[in-house]
Amino acid sequence: MQWLTDSWYQRRWWTWLLWPLSGLFRLVVALRRFAYQTGLFRRVALPVPVIVVGNLTAGGSGKTPLVLWLAEQLREQGWQPGIISRGYGGKSPHYPLVVTENTNAAHCGDEPKLLAMRAGCPVVVGPDRVAAGQQLLATQPCNVLLCDDGLQHYRLHRDIEIAVTDMHRGFGNGFCLPAGPLREPISRLKQVDYHVEHGAAKALFAMRLQLTKAINLRTGQHKALSAWQGKKVHAVAGIGHPPRFFEQLQQSGLNLIAHAFADHHRYVVEDFHFNSDLPVLMTEKDAVKCRSFAQANWWYVPAETELSPTLLAAVITQLKDVANG
Repeated sequence: MQWLTDSWYQRRWWTWLLWPLSGLFRLVVALRRFAYQTGLFRRVALPVPVIVVGNLTAGGSGKTPLVLWLAEQLREQGWQPGIISRGYGGKSPHYPLVVTENTNAAHCGDEPKLLAMRAGCPVVVGPDRVAAGQQLLATQPCNVLLCDDGLQHYRLHRDIEIAVTDMHRGFGNGFCLPAGPLREPISRLKQVDYHVEHGAAKALFAMRLQLTKAINLRTGQHKALSAWQGKKVHAVAGIGHPPRFFEQLQQSGLNLIAHAFADHHRYVVEDFHFNSDLPVLMTEKDAVKCRSFAQANWWYVPAETELSPTLLAAVITQLKDVANG
């Protein structure tokens, strides 16, 4: 369905044919939210503050790097965060599923596996975020929950909402699904607590993902991206918007042979039969699914999140207010 996704950002005339379906989708979304706001549908509050990180558009926007950043920053401030997620791209024989470094990404999804390896806090996945949160709180010491991609999961009561927008792509044609990329109308941003703008040059809460080094999948060796400056490499990305990764590598001076895959793609070794011995560079999210068959010259490029410290200060102030009642 890549052709449909592309059409959302290229203003194809025929997307107007889907507008009636988008109108129906928007109506259902509005009615569902109204039902939760008025108590027709019951929201479930957990005994610790809940921070929901999500976006308005289908596809990647930078949610997971922000969740990782928040978890790391909160731990440094003395909080005990836990993370819950839907686990897109994974299918487990049972839910909720506690995710560890040894959990198969095919069961938990690539993003939760990455979070479990990097965040330094417990991670639980499941289609029911309430059940996932209850499982985590019953088994792990935790005094704040981060919900990765749960902005539209209204059954879970939230104390803080953070919306992330990829400013490189924006909101496409501005239509709701299926004629456009929006899960909710753009006006929804007025109701969140914080709007993080990924890739914005100037914004109150601007976020940038910097790529400066690569790490070998087999040995853990670190190497500066500048080591490949002017050299040809294979670049692999199975994320929401692969061109962003490729563009950042090119800005570092690398000569790319780009290989884009669908988001949450389940890799097999045959995907890497490139008929050359050139180095392979991939995203960290892709690497969690490739370690078992990685070759000696395969590297992943971790993203270093840069965010205004004012966001953390505001979130912690709000958390303390919630915790103190």
